[in-house]
Amino acid sequence: MSARRATSKWVWASRGLGEAVKTLAVVGMAGSGKSVVTSHLQTRGMERIYFGDLVLRGVEERNLPLTSGNERLVREDMRRAHGMAAMAMLSLPLIRKALESGPVVIDGLYSFAEYKLLRKELGDDLVVLAVACSRSLRYERLAERPVRPLTADEAESRDMAEIENIEKGGPIALADHTVLNDGDTASLLAAVDELLLGLRLIQRH
Repeated sequence: MSARRATSKWVWASRGLGEAVKTLAVVGMAGSGKSVVTSHLQTRGMERIYFGDLVLRGVEERNLPLTSGNERLVREDMRRAHGMAAMAMLSLPLIRKALESGPVVIDGLYSFAEYKLLRKELGDDLVVLAVACSRSLRYERLAERPVRPLTADEAESRDMAEIENIEKGGPIALADHTVLNDGDTASLLAAVDELLLGLRLIQRH
């Protein structure tokens, strides 16, 4: 699924006079629709900070083939060196720099340690948006996706590993807002836009 094109009827707005522009972190389990929402927020003018870029650069710097195994190797090395909040800690300078120009969407917030660090450092400037749907629908989407599809057993194994090893459920459970993605893309993105209006992060012309 892909995000709709941006239209001219939306513009970004601050939440209130003198208040800082918010940072939105999009969270959810695999197959929930995080990427669709993140792409849509980019079309709304938000700069994307992708935690995974740190891992991809690490793979390239080691002159390794870009595979999921090598990505995992680099990610685990980074967490051994900097702790479970490594991705958030190393991305903070990028987030703060981007916020000087406008709103930011964080893509790749997974661990509870990352969430706690960002909440501590950004405070009320951080809004966490969870994307959710039924497990059966997520697994159906993961099986049908064109890049690295997963069987139901593989998807369940990934879920368990992410919940047990990095406490991925923490940021989802503590999200400030949740959108349900159990229909089509248009319905999901309409719900996201209504949420942004409610937060006074965007406004109609």
